Amino acid sequence: MAKILCVLYDDPVDGYPSAYARDDLPHIDRYPGGQTLPTPKGVDFTPGQLLGSVSGELGLRSFLESQGHTLVVTSDKDREGSVFDQELVDADVVISQPFWPAYLTAERIARAPKLKLAITAGIGSDHVDLDAAIAHNITVAEVTYCNSISVAEHVAMMILSLVRNYLPSYETVLKGGWNIADCVSRSYDLEGMHVGTVAAGRIGLAVLRRLHPFDVHLHYTDRYRLPREVEEQLNLTFHESAAAMVPHCDVVTINAPLHPETEGMFNDTLIGTMKRGAYLINTARAKIADRDAVVRALESGQLAGYAGDVWFPQPAPADHPWRTMPHHGMTPHISGSSLSAQARYAAGTREILECWLDGTPIRDEYLIVDKGNLAGTGAHSYSVK
Repeated sequence: MAKILCVLYDDPVDGYPSAYARDDLPHIDRYPGGQTLPTPKGVDFTPGQLLGSVSGELGLRSFLESQGHTLVVTSDKDREGSVFDQELVDADVVISQPFWPAYLTAERIARAPKLKLAITAGIGSDHVDLDAAIAHNITVAEVTYCNSISVAEHVAMMILSLVRNYLPSYETVLKGGWNIADCVSRSYDLEGMHVGTVAAGRIGLAVLRRLHPFDVHLHYTDRYRLPREVEEQLNLTFHESAAAMVPHCDVVTINAPLHPETEGMFNDTLIGTMKRGAYLINTARAKIADRDAVVRALESGQLAGYAGDVWFPQPAPADHPWRTMPHHGMTPHISGSSLSAQARYAAGTREILECWLDGTPIRDEYLIVDKGNLAGTGAHSYSVK
């Protein structure tokens, strides 16, 4: 029998919901490009419920305990002597989320001799030391595509919020004010702007598709060039690198995975080549942008705004400078954890567990590391040191 250790974020402050704003979720059969949604043998939850917090348990307890497995669920992961560290020593499987990552460092992996599978309930497995996972023959899997559209929608929202100065205007209403000049003095139209994405994979391409109707000029850079018909359909301009692209853009959105080639990419030097007053959006990973360089650029006016929902570490400490820097639109890491997305990543987590417990192959598109090597989506998206 297996021990599954699941690290999830805390329940709402007022307790686990007894009711929800909506009664159902729209039905979706396939993702763009044709990949099917998760296909577990069954689910023990109602889609639209809060599944990503501790009490939600990703809907896994009945399934696992009915087969004699042990499920441990906690949010306690960062302090010395955390429940995560205590339970990890004899865990066979670790499940974590990018929104509340249990950092599986090389040191932690070394203290977990039984660990065979690390699942990301979501997308993005950079909180797992992939080199250590390869060295210890640990399979790493994630629920690819489950929340890509969720994040793309969040990016579009953040771009419009920054460019139109929405958040300060909303704050004016909350404070009982009505000074229109204050609200519009930093408000512009998105129409006609040049918008570029760093990476045009599932999320980046979805962002481009959602922005196309706004009559903007679209740019992208990626390891892999998109098909010509896609470039023509969206009127895209391809650039060989981020350095070549960003000087042309009024808005830049980062949609790349974190790996050695992207870590620290948006530093003082690269940000300094952007148009003065450009906007930077980062829903990918915080460490792709230099924390203090972003603050300096906002304070100097080189950037007109920065928005994102990824921080390092997560959760961010109360004194993190991104909480108080000017002209920001930061949120906690929520872009990929809508209730819609949770139904998909919970079902995908169960599908991966079913395959692993039954000894059947995990979908290739879910694999990041397998049999001692980068595999599946991991071979396409990541590099090792």
